[in-house]
Amino acid sequence: MKKSSFIALIMGTVSGVLFALGMCMALLPEWNAFSEGIVLGSLGLVGGIATFLIWCKMEHKKMPALNAKNLWRGIYTTVAVLVLGLGLCMCLVWQQIIWGTLVGMLGIVMLIALIPMIKGIK
Repeated sequence: MKKSSFIALIMGTVSGVLFALGMCMALLPEWNAFSEGIVLGSLGLVGGIATFLIWCKMEHKKMPALNAKNLWRGIYTTVAVLVLGLGLCMCLVWQQIIWGTLVGMLGIVMLIALIPMIKGIK
């Protein structure tokens, strides 16, 4: 494993855990830690952006271009993640197991479709 990949792995994991814990703190009323959750989630988000920037620098890669194609990919990814999250909420919060499973599977298929969308089919 290259040094840049290892550093990105560690930083990405830490920032992901901070973001997830912050969102749990903010969105679960039982925890009564909304303000602290927003701060922790924001730190995780900033850490994720910093991870990407540091990885690009270590790999000597330029930043992705901000064009319509990449903007569409970002919007599609956001929608796919929200569909997957909706399926999880339907199963775990609203106890709609069958519909939640179907919606969650749709979100997973949407995320898998990102691979040929980004890498292409050869």
